[in-house]
Amino acid sequence: MKKQLNVKKIVLGTLGFIVVSFIVQATSHFAINAAHYASIDFMREEPIMALGIFTMVLQGVVLSYLFGFFPKGQNVLIQGVKYALLMGVFLGSYIALVEPSKYMAPSVIAWITTEGIASLIQFSLFGLILGFIYKSEKDPKVA
Repeated sequence: MKKQLNVKKIVLGTLGFIVVSFIVQATSHFAINAAHYASIDFMREEPIMALGIFTMVLQGVVLSYLFGFFPKGQNVLIQGVKYALLMGVFLGSYIALVEPSKYMAPSVIAWITTEGIASLIQFSLFGLILGFIYKSEKDPKVA
């Protein structure tokens, strides 16, 4: 059985990923953890926003497309969160674990904690969004 490409769901998932990423990462970088990021002396004063936006679009498209192939259980909301957390571990592990091993982070533990929590929140919310986008009207467990 061949899966059919659902462009609308991929676009909606991508937009959801971008919005969640902006909200979570901006809140983390500029509000909650501003002092943490200010203490990192190897960061650009002015980030190259185009690269960040392009990355969010690319990741959103890929993640939304691949979820169409992820097995759906009785509750697609739970499946959405499981899938997104799995992908969050895959993508977030680089930021949380590898970057402080390459750069002179003031505190490796603070880096891992900050990036790990932000990724957990970002991908949990994204999973809920995917679940709502991909839910079927026939699923009685999704209101």
